[in-house]
Amino acid sequence: MPRASTATTIADTPAAANADAWLALDKQLCFALYSASLAMTKVYKPLLAPLGLTYPQYLVMLALWEEDAQTVSALGDKLALDSGTLTPLLKRLQAQGEITRERDSVDERRVIVRLSDAGRKLKIKARKVPPQIASSTGCELAEIAALTRQLTAVRDALVRGEPEH
Repeated sequence: MPRASTATTIADTPAAANADAWLALDKQLCFALYSASLAMTKVYKPLLAPLGLTYPQYLVMLALWEEDAQTVSALGDKLALDSGTLTPLLKRLQAQGEITRERDSVDERRVIVRLSDAGRKLKIKARKVPPQIASSTGCELAEIAALTRQLTAVRDALVRGEPEH
């Protein structure tokens, strides 16, 4: 007759319980980033509506207000968007009169995106958005700057594919 085992299973050990605790949804960095991104986009929506911009279009405009006359590929790299996502955004912004797109005279394979006069003027209206977003976060400007630096470092590490420690 076999003896009854008094040994605990791996699932009953303190290490396993600790590992399981890290599987809780509220402990997941990915979920915190995902849900914060959804909440942030939701806050932006009514602020961007008077500008006639969606959130992705706003990101394009921010990049162009920072540096006008960029290639589509440079914009895609800066915004982490592929051309299949970026091109429709640019077409809509062009149809709205905010930007122009033209072939590079030196290399016709490249398309240069420039702000139109209307796109440059839109920047003045857009200046109201960042302070409203900052207010919505409930954070001080120094906290927002620090959080932005941390998230940028996390993103850069993930893009580089740094090995586990």
